[in-house]
Amino acid sequence: MARFTLPRDLYHGKGALEALKTLKGTRAMVCVGGGSMKRFGFLDKVVSYLQEAGMEVELFEGIEPDPSVDTVMRGAEAMTKFQPDWIVAIGGGSPIDAAKAMWIKYEHPEITFEQMCVVFGIPELRKKAHFCAIPSTSGTATEVTAFSVITDYKKGIKYPLADFEITPDVAIVDPDLAETMPKKLTAHTGMDAMTHAIEAYVSTAHCEFTDPLAIFAIKMIQEDLIPSYNGDMTKRASMHNAQCLAGMAFSNALLGIVHSMAHKTGAAFEDLGAHIIHGAANAMYLPKVIAFNAKDETAKKRYGVIADYMGLGGANDDEKVKNLIAFLRGMNDALNIPQCIAHYGLDSMPADTGFVPENIFLERLPEIAKNAVADACTGSNPRAITVDEMAKLLKCCYYDTEVDF
Repeated sequence: MARFTLPRDLYHGKGALEALKTLKGTRAMVCVGGGSMKRFGFLDKVVSYLQEAGMEVELFEGIEPDPSVDTVMRGAEAMTKFQPDWIVAIGGGSPIDAAKAMWIKYEHPEITFEQMCVVFGIPELRKKAHFCAIPSTSGTATEVTAFSVITDYKKGIKYPLADFEITPDVAIVDPDLAETMPKKLTAHTGMDAMTHAIEAYVSTAHCEFTDPLAIFAIKMIQEDLIPSYNGDMTKRASMHNAQCLAGMAFSNALLGIVHSMAHKTGAAFEDLGAHIIHGAANAMYLPKVIAFNAKDETAKKRYGVIADYMGLGGANDDEKVKNLIAFLRGMNDALNIPQCIAHYGLDSMPADTGFVPENIFLERLPEIAKNAVADACTGSNPRAITVDEMAKLLKCCYYDTEVDF
């Protein structure tokens, strides 16, 4: 038996933020990141709409990019004091992911972070509060997923939390918010969405309910991402929907080792002064992982279907896979995303010399490879992978060399 779970209500289109007026409750905790939602007036609108719904509102502000375990614990403590019956998270993936983890700790104060990380092991929620997610970026789709990613900076590891319990009750997908994204964020979140859709389509857990969502999202992103990056706001609105469709797919079909690698490399070089931003990591690793997975015949056929749907040509599946890889690398170039870690600069832009020195990468590689294989996303990858193979694949992602194994 399989399961397909989405939010009960999804409000979409311009002005959808007003749906907050319809929520029924007495107290709402609003979780938000940096100043952009306040600066553009959306935070004030959220508070006003919730107050119009008859709720007392309290803010938990300043959730950082790649939210930490410490932030989660502080937020849960604030919720315990305020006792909200609605948790409303607005912004990029980070505040929404953090709020999901806070929600778990708020409802179950005895739970440890290690227990939260047990895949599909989170106890029943909604005894104290329901959850509404409002994304301002077009990539993570955490507003419709059963996932949250939290960083343990002491270990330098990102941990995915996975359980249908943390699928939001309400998602509000309003393109007005996405218009505020800067170009770099548009690129990174867009390639995150493309990775979600492709990994969902070839995942071992894909099914007839997830395939249409994934394949349609791929086509939309193919057509809309680069124009959105270049300032076309009609395409920006379309991308906001496309990333949500991709999220619906992967929340139920799961992901693969592109995400395993991105989770375990993202914070691994934090002490060198920079993160490998999640969407950029996915963009760099996706072509290499496709080449690796395509050694599996079933996966190769499904990549071929993707290439056909995208109109990329190819006389056979081998050619179609090559065309798909070439197209994705071309997207990276058009979006100013590096092709490999060695050329990943401090500002996340392509650089002749990246911020991760070769000797440091090789020194940390065994531990990163081991952690990536153990990641929650590895189990649904279409081709099994050993720690040694993961290390070889990560080397290909560092040097931008061919995957021949």
